[in-house]
Amino acid sequence: MNVQEQFGQIDIYVFDQILRENLSPDMRILDAGCGYGRNLVYLLREGAEVFAIDADQNGVEHVKNLADSLETGLPASNFRVAPIERLPFPEAHFDAVLCNSVLHFARDMHHFRAMLAELWRVLRPGGLLFCRLGSRIGMNFKEIRENIYLIADNSEWFLVDESMLLAFTEELNAVLVDPLKTTIVQDYRCMTTWVLRKRRS
Repeated sequence: MNVQEQFGQIDIYVFDQILRENLSPDMRILDAGCGYGRNLVYLLREGAEVFAIDADQNGVEHVKNLADSLETGLPASNFRVAPIERLPFPEAHFDAVLCNSVLHFARDMHHFRAMLAELWRVLRPGGLLFCRLGSRIGMNFKEIRENIYLIADNSEWFLVDESMLLAFTEELNAVLVDPLKTTIVQDYRCMTTWVLRKRRS
């Protein structure tokens, strides 16, 4: 088996968390906004108890079929069509929650906070929240309404900055696992990795 077969098209920053054992196959993991499951291949293959939700039914079906093809034995109910702001799972249910390239699609601050609150609600004390989202760290963008900016392809994104992310970290009483890391994609967008751990008390 080659590396691509083992890990799929995994985000390099998710891969980093696996290498450091912040994400491991013995965990119950939610991919919130799973898309077509590019960050789940290794975790499914290695036997993690994976759950995945997305607003796109085709994506959810693809991930369910991927889980079946890898003979994970996971029930179909682990893979659901649902919005992040209304997660269909109990409180403190997951050891880790991934939310990759989703939060910048928030409609406004209220929507962003609602999604973040749900991601945090379903995470157990001591658990890891991994977010990768569009930001204004390193580039300037035209603001078209409060917190909504125009990026290079004319998409409208909810963009955070460093002070916002650090303020949310404090509000959640979370531990910042890594310094904020931002990748600037040439003249197009900035993507920031924000990784938090939920305190045990």
